[in-house]
Amino acid sequence: MTLTTFIAWLCAAITFGTIIMFGSVGEILTEKSGNLNLGVPGIMYLGAIASLAGAFFYENGNPAPVPWVGALISLLCALGASLIGGLIYSFLTVTLRANQNVTGLTLTIFGGGVANFFGGSLVKLSGGVGQISVGTTSSAVRAQIPFLSTAFGPVSTLLFSYGFLAYLAVVIALIAHWVLNKTRVGLNLRAVGESPATADAAGIDIEKYKYLATVIGGGISAKRGVDASAENTGNSNTLGTGAAMSLAAKANSIAAGVAVSVNQNQAT
Repeated sequence: MTLTTFIAWLCAAITFGTIIMFGSVGEILTEKSGNLNLGVPGIMYLGAIASLAGAFFYENGNPAPVPWVGALISLLCALGASLIGGLIYSFLTVTLRANQNVTGLTLTIFGGGVANFFGGSLVKLSGGVGQISVGTTSSAVRAQIPFLSTAFGPVSTLLFSYGFLAYLAVVIALIAHWVLNKTRVGLNLRAVGESPATADAAGIDIEKYKYLATVIGGGISAKRGVDASAENTGNSNTLGTGAAMSLAAKANSIAAGVAVSVNQNQAT
C-alpha cells in the first residue's frame, strides 16, 4: 500500500466516521434522558429529504443561487424535519407512554416512506432518475479550508481536506461531552435517565428534559442527512445509504452507553 493510498483510506474513514458521529452523539444525548430512540434512521431520512428538497427548490427557483445560502437552507430544512420527528417520538413515548421500541421502529418506517414518496416527486420534477442536482449547495457543503487544505502536502490532505460538516461533528461531540459532564443541565439530564424517581423528588421536570434531549438529539442526528443530500449532483442519488449509516450510529451510541455504565460501576 502506497502512502497516497493509505492517506486516501484514512480520509475516507474520517469522512464516514464524522457522518456516523452525528447520529451517535444525537442518540447518546437521547439515551441519557432514559429514551431509546430506534427511530434514528427515520429521523435521518426525514432530515435528508427535507435538506435535499430545500436545496433543490432554492437552486431551481433562483437564476443565480448563492452556495452558502443553499447550504444554510439545507441545514435549516433538515433541522426542522428532524425536530418534527423528535417531537413525534417524544409525544408518543413520553406523553402517551407508548412502547419505545415499537414507536422507534415505526418512526424509522415512517421516515423511510416519507423520503421515498417525496424523493419520487423530486425525481419527476428534475426530469428522471439521477437528474436531481444541488451542485451549488454541494459546493458550499464540501468546500475545503482555503490554504490549509493544500499548504502542507499529505498533512493538509489528512487534516484539512473536508467540508465544514466534518469539523462541525467534532465540535458538537466536544460540546455534548462538556454539557453532559460539566454542567448542571447535564447532571439533571443524567439523573432523569438513571433514576427518574430521584430526579422527580429533587424537583427536576422529567418530561421537559426527556422532550428536549430527544428533540435536540434528533436535530443533531439529521445533520447526516445534509451530507447525504449534498452528494446529489446530478449523477447519483445517495439517500439510500442513510439506513446503513444510521444503524452504525445506533450501534456506536449503544456501545458508548455500555462502556460508560461499566466504567461507572467499576468506579463505585
